[in-house]
Amino acid sequence: MREADETTRQRLADALRVEAATPSELAETLDLTPHAVVDHVEHVARSVNGGDEQFLVAPPTCRDCGFDDFDQLLNMPSRCPSCKSESIAEPTFTIEQ
Repeated sequence: MREADETTRQRLADALRVEAATPSELAETLDLTPHAVVDHVEHVARSVNGGDEQFLVAPPTCRDCGFDDFDQLLNMPSRCPSCKSESIAEPTFTIEQ
């Protein structure tokens, strides 16, 4: 299949099968915004889980206090609920068999 024939979600899933990536890294690769990537990732996660593959998420983490118990893993929080820092590492996504 030619790259032009693939949907954005197919290209995103293919990229995550190769290596783990953050929304910003995927946005740069796929020429999207990080928030658009998160929207697409939610759909990819639903379509992948339940088959032979697993969609895995390393949660966002506060760089200052280490908090990583965010309510929504597929989100890019703007600040830490624990220490109120805005230094948050993005979640990392991958697809594994």
